[in-house]
Amino acid sequence: MLLRDGLVVGAKGHLFIGGCDAVELANEYGTPLYVMDEIYLRGMCKAFISAMKRCAPEGMVFYASKAFLCTAMCKIIRGEGMGLDVVSGGELYTALKAGFPMDRVTFHGNCKTQGEIRMAVEVGVGRVVVDNHSEIPFLQEIAQSLDKRVNVLIRLNPGISVDSHEAVRTGAADSKFGLGIDDGEALIAVKMIAGCANLSLTGVHTHIGSQIFDMAPYKKAVDRLTDFMTLASVVTGAELHELVIGGGFGVRYTREDPPTMDPEEVVMTIARETERQAARKGMRVPRLILEPGRIIVAEAGVMLYTVGSIKEIAGVRTYVGVDGGMADNPRVELYGAKYEALLANRAGEKAAGTYAVAGRSCETDVLGYDFKLPPPKVGDILAVPTAGAYQYAMASNYNRVPVPAVVMAHYGKSGLIVARQRYEDIAQYDRVPSWL
Repeated sequence: MLLRDGLVVGAKGHLFIGGCDAVELANEYGTPLYVMDEIYLRGMCKAFISAMKRCAPEGMVFYASKAFLCTAMCKIIRGEGMGLDVVSGGELYTALKAGFPMDRVTFHGNCKTQGEIRMAVEVGVGRVVVDNHSEIPFLQEIAQSLDKRVNVLIRLNPGISVDSHEAVRTGAADSKFGLGIDDGEALIAVKMIAGCANLSLTGVHTHIGSQIFDMAPYKKAVDRLTDFMTLASVVTGAELHELVIGGGFGVRYTREDPPTMDPEEVVMTIARETERQAARKGMRVPRLILEPGRIIVAEAGVMLYTVGSIKEIAGVRTYVGVDGGMADNPRVELYGAKYEALLANRAGEKAAGTYAVAGRSCETDVLGYDFKLPPPKVGDILAVPTAGAYQYAMASNYNRVPVPAVVMAHYGKSGLIVARQRYEDIAQYDRVPSWL
């Protein structure tokens, strides 16, 4: 079983997460249960911040909150000196509720509602990322009505295809995200923004995809974006000084995956390429901004389930039923995501066979067909590592199942950071029309 630092087999052969016994966590908080290791999480934040200070002292690191967000997470990100990248009014509201400084927030989105744009301007977010032409006039109208000046980045589509699942490629020519460089759409946006008295174009942004383990596409993105920055500066007469290269840095989920990207290598490679391209093009080195999300939280999280059934089909396979599944982890169904697992209460035992782990949803809900485990028993606690990103964030109430709780583990202590939903929470918004 592949275990990252901080996940250890301890007393009684139990799995320990952030110094906490996973079996005791399951007993105390119930399952399914997301467990976040604060020690590991803060370590990843510090690694990016320290690398940025060394390689690009004027640079910034913004956490991509779509990977996992709650008020406690906002407080951790603020405490580590990072900014926050949000993509909805809900994420922005969470940041506000947590007291996150708005000047360190960037507001993204390919189809922002007018209400979200107004909210972002009213609270004074540091940057709004323009993703299409249609939002520019409304952004100007809102800014003017509130007598505010809004810093704007243009999200560019650099036409770069990467080696990842098609559902998470975001920088290719055929993408809903960003304005095209080659077709002239991005330059049209530059001219539109230049004509808006309340908008300041500070730089450009791109995000080329997720689960990328090769730095070559990032270098290519820096080249393409700095080319555009020089052109945009000529067109507007103003220097663009911020270059945002997004995130998407690869994380290891199974033994088959490459190792998780090293924050030092990521920052150093992109920073040096930015300096090289700036020197080659005779421009001032722009401020570099990165937006890591998955790489910060994925390996910090572990999902705990209770085994509820064993179904052996002779000559075919054995299904191990657990009390969660696609409602708390839709990544398997969406992307064909693969995981490894172990029995948290028997973590010291060697695997004796291959098992399919089936979820409880009324669908073909299978978390995987080839988990290597000791012979599972009803009541065992199944632990799935690398569960911190895009699981709680994508969880649903399918089959009217409550969304699980999230617990933070910290040097042997644990505490709720998101309470488990109750049945009454799910039904509270139901309404019955008068004619029924």
